[in-house]
Amino acid sequence: MVVSSVLWVWLSFAAAWQIEAPDFDRARALSLPAVRDKVAGVAMRAHWDPAERGFWYLDQHFGQSTYRWVALPSGQAKPLFDHAALAAALADVCGEAPAPEDLPLRSVRWVAEHQTLEFNACDGRRRWHPATATLSDLPAARKASTSDNGRWSILPDNGNLRAFDLKNQQAFPLTHDGEPRHAYGWEPSWYAQHEITGEPKTGAKPDGVSLVWSPDQNQFATFRIDRRNAGSLTLFQAAADQGFRPKVWTYERALPVDEKVAAYSLHLFDLNTQKHLPVSLPPTDAYPQWSLPQWSADGKTLWWPRWHRAFRAVELIQIDAATGESRVLRTETSETFVDPMHHQFRVLAERNEIIWSSEADGWHHLFLLDAATGKVKRRLTQGAWMVESVAHVDEEAGWLVFSANGREPGEDPYLRRLYRLNLADGAIRLLTPEKSHHQFQFSPKGGFFIDEQSLVNRAPRYVLRRTADGSVIQELAASDIQPLLEAGWRHPEPFVVKARDGKTDLYGVIYLPADFDPARRYPVIDASYSGPHAVNTPKGFRRLLRRSETGIASLGFVVVNIDGLGTARRGKAFQNVSYRNLGDVGAPDHIGALRQLAKTRPWMDLDRVGIYGHSAGGYDTVRAMLMHPEFYKVGVSSAGNHDHRMAKIWWPELWMGRDGDHYREQSNMTHADKLQGRLLLVHGDMDNNVNPSASLRLAAALIEHDKDFELLLLPNRDHYLEDHPYFIRKRMEWFVRHLQGPALGPTQTMRPDAAR
Repeated sequence: MVVSSVLWVWLSFAAAWQIEAPDFDRARALSLPAVRDKVAGVAMRAHWDPAERGFWYLDQHFGQSTYRWVALPSGQAKPLFDHAALAAALADVCGEAPAPEDLPLRSVRWVAEHQTLEFNACDGRRRWHPATATLSDLPAARKASTSDNGRWSILPDNGNLRAFDLKNQQAFPLTHDGEPRHAYGWEPSWYAQHEITGEPKTGAKPDGVSLVWSPDQNQFATFRIDRRNAGSLTLFQAAADQGFRPKVWTYERALPVDEKVAAYSLHLFDLNTQKHLPVSLPPTDAYPQWSLPQWSADGKTLWWPRWHRAFRAVELIQIDAATGESRVLRTETSETFVDPMHHQFRVLAERNEIIWSSEADGWHHLFLLDAATGKVKRRLTQGAWMVESVAHVDEEAGWLVFSANGREPGEDPYLRRLYRLNLADGAIRLLTPEKSHHQFQFSPKGGFFIDEQSLVNRAPRYVLRRTADGSVIQELAASDIQPLLEAGWRHPEPFVVKARDGKTDLYGVIYLPADFDPARRYPVIDASYSGPHAVNTPKGFRRLLRRSETGIASLGFVVVNIDGLGTARRGKAFQNVSYRNLGDVGAPDHIGALRQLAKTRPWMDLDRVGIYGHSAGGYDTVRAMLMHPEFYKVGVSSAGNHDHRMAKIWWPELWMGRDGDHYREQSNMTHADKLQGRLLLVHGDMDNNVNPSASLRLAAALIEHDKDFELLLLPNRDHYLEDHPYFIRKRMEWFVRHLQGPALGPTQTMRPDAAR
């Protein structure tokens, strides 16, 4: 009797597996990279003529790629050149003529002034003359730090700088005291890897420097970076691409536990006089690239927002370009953080004014400062909504354009809109009235913009508009996602629930299986990312194509995104919940939201809840399973930063401050003894964003407490894993195995050949 019962269970599961196996093919078809081939017209990118006579873009439509030119102001479109003629001309350099509808062009540049096309193709840089149908060779493109007027080129020289006068064909040194680890003009990178016994793999620009040119192009400002105290992390590449010996790589990385870190000092150079002026400021230990210096119209003055480590203050510095003397015009401070990720700083050089943003009243808004004193002349925006960014400024006409979210009543407060503001009277005009999530591409002079409109349940539409009043000039393109729909795509559904306080609205989306049956009970998966700088829930359609939720849902899960308290774009008080409290991971809001949703959706089975996330979401996954084991039973954590003391310095210090026992308490390693559910840890062994030691140290802590889990190291993979077929498969299998009924046997996987 027992034997027959066991056999019946096994046969029942085997039959169910045979029924479900085709879903794995659908899941792959709805995951990266397969989804990219099932959509067209969802990623239009404009390349503008500097004189604003028009723009070109690549129109890709299921095997047909056409370069199109759109004339301004009419909006009329035509092919940029004769594709067949260029294909024929490329036969000599490519060995055979490429297909006209699929030209192998890279790094394309249309020179409207000469009506020529420059591009890389078939191992060379080329120039195409459409009028004469002739093709010529060009020198390889070089990313040198060359002035816009073509007069000067600035080159690194073993930590020093030298200039090359292109007009007179003369070179001369600008500095003499530089050295490789105390270098002028070096572009900082947290990801610059060096093989311990070899040459750099990636890192500083080999043929250029990071600098800011003055308006007359005869002066520039740049940073000198003292890396002599910079600490390093290492990567162990077991499966090296050549030979049989593993390789060890190192890269510089400051951590919150470091007392001494790299320091940055600002320097000015005058090329006409060959004069070098250090700015009279002590070096700063806060990464300076958040806001670069900006020049006055006459080149006599610079302004620079100077951040402090841990981001509790920013100073607006005024610098005399003739002497290097500086003074503080304005200081913004906060008991928590002054967020550099949304800060707006724009010098109106002709007006001697500065656009400056502040969250002093709890919402991110714009102010007009006197550039001479730093005092507020007047506030430009206000209200319980958030300015996102200043998109364009026309000083002469006296207006600016900014994007914002939450200003329009009665809609999702995350939806982005575009507004025009009159600097004289502060009047604000909505330029994008359609209830959509809008993204923008502006012409060089700001007179026109391309408006991408979409929602999570509506594919993108592109229109050309006038900035003066938002009027539509021309419908440019509409997306075609029919192959994606035929593959089983189902649009996610937005929802609104209450936060843990019972008052604040929270927004999210829910993904259902393509063959959803309300009579069934579905396991639920929380796709989490609670980083305070981010909004996890997609608002526009294009972002969905870079994510995994739809593919996972197609396997018979309900997948949910939720943005709880502590995340971005809902005001200072909303975001402050995360300060010194990253370990919260929004879990009380996520759990509460799922319970609210389940009250009206009986097909959500809250006895079977899983969670997954990547990077900060990988931390979320483990944290939620450790602190809420009664709710989260299964998890997949990829590239998780499981202890913020091991993360790149700016991110944890911005949200956690510099020191305190809260770092130890909010480390996942500290609570490893609490694991109860089924956990899969995944990390790329060449991840130079979140070092794989974060997952390995967590694994050591779990082993110390005799906890069952699985660890997957992906050889030769960096931080990005979302298009990795093996990772995609293993994550899906983990949830099917542990969240959907009986466990899969060792040979029952979602491999394409497993179902045959």
